Amino acid sequence: MIEGLKPYAEYKESGQKWLGDVPNHWSVLPNRALFDEVKDRNHPKEEMLSVTITRGIVRQKALLDGSSKKDSSNLDKGAYKLVQPLDIAYNKMRAWQGALGASTFRGIISPAYVVMRPRTEVNPWFYHNLYRTPSFAKEAERWSYGITSDMWSLRPEHFKVIGSVLPPSAEQAAIVRFLDHANRKIDGFIRAKRKLIGLLNEQKQAIIHKAVTRGLPSTGSGQATPDVPLKPSGIPWLGNIPGHWKILRSKYVFREMDERSKTGNEEQLSVSHITGVTPRSQKNITMFKAESYVGHKICFPGDLAVNTMWAWMAALGISKHEGIISPAYAVYRQRKPEHLLSDYADHLLRIAPYKLNYLSRSTGLRASRLRLYPDEFLKISIIIPPKVEQQQIIDSIYVDTSALTTAISRTEREIALMQEYRTRLTADIVTGKLDVREAAAKFPEVQSDGGDLSDKADTADLSDDLDESAEEEEP
Repeated sequence: MIEGLKPYAEYKESGQKWLGDVPNHWSVLPNRALFDEVKDRNHPKEEMLSVTITRGIVRQKALLDGSSKKDSSNLDKGAYKLVQPLDIAYNKMRAWQGALGASTFRGIISPAYVVMRPRTEVNPWFYHNLYRTPSFAKEAERWSYGITSDMWSLRPEHFKVIGSVLPPSAEQAAIVRFLDHANRKIDGFIRAKRKLIGLLNEQKQAIIHKAVTRGLPSTGSGQATPDVPLKPSGIPWLGNIPGHWKILRSKYVFREMDERSKTGNEEQLSVSHITGVTPRSQKNITMFKAESYVGHKICFPGDLAVNTMWAWMAALGISKHEGIISPAYAVYRQRKPEHLLSDYADHLLRIAPYKLNYLSRSTGLRASRLRLYPDEFLKISIIIPPKVEQQQIIDSIYVDTSALTTAISRTEREIALMQEYRTRLTADIVTGKLDVREAAAKFPEVQSDGGDLSDKADTADLSDDLDESAEEEEP
């Protein structure tokens, strides 16, 4: 993709640390010379848009559908700001994290956000790419201020004094054309890899499902054998289980816990359908920060933590950490530790039949608003093999899925490397470190959408897009 790309012949100092040296024929101007701030209000019937970190500007409906995040906008939308196609908008409190982009849509955004309209010589998609680079994020952070990092705000008057490059119009278009071409190739690669991960996970889940519901055959043939007779579980969604296993209602296995943090200083835990219960410090989570975590629920090792609004997606798990989770989540602790080994419970409660049962027991107006309340969770039946057999099942799952787990991890790393490559490539091109004019001339002209902003964009990282924090008031 970068074969034949070379630096420009001559460079000059930009005077902007975040840009470094730039091509000699590029201009460097303060943003007030490139954009006009727009405050077009009183369009309450227009479609709601969201400004996200990972995808730029998207329709709010596309962002919220299939998620647990609620529409936090005000009923009275008269003060909301109109965004026209090709405008650039940013979230003042998240600009330093990348919540900024050019728009393909007409709609309204929070009155606390900022809308900038490019002037004639400005290609908004060039600046969409420029302003979503890590170097601009650091510059935006430098110009943002507030009491704490989660309250930092990039005011429009400060955005306007930041210096940006202005290549010739034809060159801006060439850069956008090259990056559109590159992003489509990269997106295709990532989609293929994520499809592979989906297939590998299906194989892995099939192995886990059979082990935790049918046990281990004594012959090692992969099928239940006559010496492991089955019996009807009496539960339609579970089917048959080994005859010597027990079934107990969840209320006899777990009890709900509601211990609250008095300081809010404990380790913050995330409860995900992908990674289970993990420390937030181990994940790239940059949103959902609160001024105080006092009153959050305490979770201990061995506790079952459930994201009640995403339970139907298996957003739950047995915690191996002590920490705090959202007060809207549920924490359950075993009544008798001898009932279930943590790893067995973690596997069992995330298989497809349990997910479907969570879904049937969850209540809400639509899929993105469903909630599995504790009284319903505690009615669910739990399969309980003998403890020795649980450990054998855990060991067997580890052996039988290790190759799949390795392949999934390798593929996820390939995706991460490609995303890192995209970031470096984009930054090198929009700041003039590589000349793409000749290469771009070979590509057909296409309608730019910023690379990944359509409603059909990959939603694998959806949780990172749900960045509708509390709105600050317009000064």
